[in-house]
Amino acid sequence: MPQRHSKNNNDLAFFTYEEKRRLGYGTQKERLGKDSIKPFDACSLCLKPFIDPMSCQKGHVFCKECILECLLAQKKDIQRRLTAHATQQKQEKEEEEERSVLQKAKELEAFDQQNHGAVPQYSDRNYNRDKNGFHGANSVRVTSYEEEALRTMKAFWLPSATPDAPVKVDAPSTSTVCPEGNEKLKLKTLFSIYFTEDNSEQKKSKSLDKTYICPSCKVTLTNTMSLVALSSCGHVFCKKCADRFMAVDKVCLVCNKGCKERNRVNLGKGGTGFAGHGDHLEAKDFKHLGSGSGLGLVRPATKT
Repeated sequence: MPQRHSKNNNDLAFFTYEEKRRLGYGTQKERLGKDSIKPFDACSLCLKPFIDPMSCQKGHVFCKECILECLLAQKKDIQRRLTAHATQQKQEKEEEEERSVLQKAKELEAFDQQNHGAVPQYSDRNYNRDKNGFHGANSVRVTSYEEEALRTMKAFWLPSATPDAPVKVDAPSTSTVCPEGNEKLKLKTLFSIYFTEDNSEQKKSKSLDKTYICPSCKVTLTNTMSLVALSSCGHVFCKKCADRFMAVDKVCLVCNKGCKERNRVNLGKGGTGFAGHGDHLEAKDFKHLGSGSGLGLVRPATKT
């Protein structure tokens, strides 16, 4: 009988390399294409062509309505967390005061037992006697102890006594953050940006979609180009024109408004499938093969 090849051997107690490869075991890598990358003229929140675009100091572009709604939602969430934190602190303070009162009551009870014999004479109105006037196993005090023990008993097999972990609410940060870069963001740091639309007759006859150009060199703006916005006036240029003219003249080429080096903001973009521009364009997915994965009893189909 001829020797069986490892690719055709499917009766072993373990997976061979060929079987693991067919099942997709390990880390799967895939290069993201053009459809997976956000265009430069799309909002970072709604992923649609922006309307009244605004940019932060890190170059993330949003629709005006989208970023205002995002900041408002963050402020409401911060207020809710602050209220929950204040409520928790108040509850912890009340519990601490209650524990302090109980501790003092226990100390007084121990002192009373030490000075008046083994059977204490309760003078507190909270310590009631039973109808016969006896203390001990038949007293109301012992019955209340039993009720308290049943109420505080941690028994996972009883639905009514299942222990629960206390939820700790930490003090939240009161600063709103950028939804794209996770850095602190305030409304006053946002500025409106203005793209120059291509209104040439040739463009109007070819397509109905908006196309933006650099107001200096008249080159069509794409994802492969680095763009620079001026926070002083909001006009957008390609990086080549910004480095060649505005870095020297210190004025905007459209409105002649003065601008400094700190007013130049590099706009963020997704890039293309083959030009990442520093972005991570490789998607990774790890598939576990074994118990809990659902593939323990799966065997790849062998070639016939």
